[in-house]
Amino acid sequence: MAGKLLELKDVSKAFGAHKVLDRISFGVSAGEIVGLLGPNGSGKSTALNVISGFLPSDGGEIRLQGDNITNVSAQRITGHGLVRTFQLPSMPHRMTVREVLQAGASGNASLASMLKPFRFDDELDELLESFRLTHVADLPASALSGGQKKLLSVATALRSKPKLLCLDEPTAGVHPNLRSDMVTILKRYRDKGVAILVVEHDMLFIRELCSRCVVLDRGEIIADCAPRELEDNARVVEAYLGKAVEKGKVAL
Repeated sequence: MAGKLLELKDVSKAFGAHKVLDRISFGVSAGEIVGLLGPNGSGKSTALNVISGFLPSDGGEIRLQGDNITNVSAQRITGHGLVRTFQLPSMPHRMTVREVLQAGASGNASLASMLKPFRFDDELDELLESFRLTHVADLPASALSGGQKKLLSVATALRSKPKLLCLDEPTAGVHPNLRSDMVTILKRYRDKGVAILVVEHDMLFIRELCSRCVVLDRGEIIADCAPRELEDNARVVEAYLGKAVEKGKVAL
């Protein structure tokens, strides 16, 4: 995996006797968008939590830009350039959408950064417009719908200028008309060299966005391929449907 921005080697995680990740290895290059896929319970969210420092691993090694970030705190990993979103983003009650997005420019959520005078700029306005949040920019961020909070969380993560952006189900609750917009936006940042690792169930979104997919099942990697190759992979089809399916009878 030479030259990878993110590298996982033999990473494992168990909860009691239940092995959730079983020595998984894969990488993500700068300017690459990789989908992390798998059926429910396959280990996707656990992998994302281990990579971003929200859970300790039980073994293996994780490197970001060549630095060993294995079991480093989430705050320190953020300092290395990894920024992530969550399935259910929470928003502050006393800040507007515009203020939350501006605070993201600091790359952290410290009290000191929140108290600095806000300096709005063209990028902030572009993100508001791109994610169709301009009309709610001066509302409390906590008053947004679930889908709007998801859009704001992705916009704020991009605002922090990450080297690696990890997205946890970014389209959940988002209006279908906005999903193609999100593909365009994320590809624009990819072209600037940002690496993106995305956990997602919407396969149409994955096909449009990702150049590669890493598929987990029961904590093991069962495929690492282009999205168009997934429906021809018998192990992937069986993992999703629970049984072998004749080739050409399913679209993932």
